[in-house]
Amino acid sequence: MIAVRVETPLQEAVAALLRQSDAVAAALYPGAYRRAIDPRGLAIPGAHVLVARVEGVAAGCCVLFEQGEATVELKRMIVDDAFRRRGIGEALLRAAEAEALGLGIATLRLEVGTRNEAAHAMYLRAGFTPRGPFGTYAASPISRFLEKPLSSHSPRPAPG
Repeated sequence: MIAVRVETPLQEAVAALLRQSDAVAAALYPGAYRRAIDPRGLAIPGAHVLVARVEGVAAGCCVLFEQGEATVELKRMIVDDAFRRRGIGEALLRAAEAEALGLGIATLRLEVGTRNEAAHAMYLRAGFTPRGPFGTYAASPISRFLEKPLSSHSPRPAPG
């Protein structure tokens, strides 16, 4: 069973998942387009770290950053290699949407790299649609920008 809840970023399990996220980004994208993340930088107001656990073991995580204007950005979605193809990403996405709704959020936005086809496909299945850059992002040849309006009736991600 997959359990997803908001947890502190200041734990080794989250740090290990973020290191995996950094390693995936390093393999897919040149240095100028990626930034490592320190878990201490997530221990701030407006950041919500969701951790998926399977039998108590951290299997994946993602972060919601409140952006103002009833919007959050979903970042750093990662599933541990040992837990891939088990629905962890979809469970994290459902939990992120539920957490955002609980915060009174109307729109979920994200940036995903053009080389991360699996993540892009999952977001499209979940009802995200393309949009232009937002916040501090600029148009980039390696970025796609997506958003999803949220309601209590938002469709669930299809298995896949």
